[in-house]
Amino acid sequence: MDALQTYEQEKSKMMRPIPGQSMTNDPANPDPYEQAPKFTNFHEASEYMWDSLTEEAEYVKYMTAVSKGIPVMSIVQVILFNEFQQGTFNPDLMMMMIEPTAFMIIALAERLDLDIQITLDDDEDEDEELFGVKVEEEKLEKLRNSIEGGVPSGALTPQMENELNALPDITSLLSPQKPAEPVAVEEEVAEEPAPQQQPSLMAPPEGQA
Repeated sequence: MDALQTYEQEKSKMMRPIPGQSMTNDPANPDPYEQAPKFTNFHEASEYMWDSLTEEAEYVKYMTAVSKGIPVMSIVQVILFNEFQQGTFNPDLMMMMIEPTAFMIIALAERLDLDIQITLDDDEDEDEELFGVKVEEEKLEKLRNSIEGGVPSGALTPQMENELNALPDITSLLSPQKPAEPVAVEEEVAEEPAPQQQPSLMAPPEGQA
């Protein structure tokens, strides 16, 4: 399954609960997001997100998505919603993590010289909607400007910047693999034996001149 299919699959899961659905859940077995979140501190949550994004398998997966033209904000939405479902953040902290997570992905993609798209249509001067809430155009423009001018100072901590520079170059893993070219095999054509000449009926018997 490629990155685009993965994104569409994850996006399809992001259905809002039916009103009153939580009242029907078993209180003895609450879902992760119905319990106390793992993180309530913004800085701790940011460090967690950075560690998650730079884990090798996740790093390759999300950079592959960027290289295939999937918008950064779409990737952010899938990541944060999954983390919310797993009980990592509460809704308020999830919304606060939108911008820093976007800058992290941009910084990772810039290091690999990938073409970056912020929203589905970066040419339109419209607000982007995430989790049913509009993201102001001013914030989106800030993200777009970081593509040419670089991620603004302070978006990444000094430790994150050091780890960014130490990350391996995975460009070769993002390039489509070329099918192996068939090896030309020269088949040796066996020479057919020359047909034996039948003796003439008029020829004298062997041994006679």
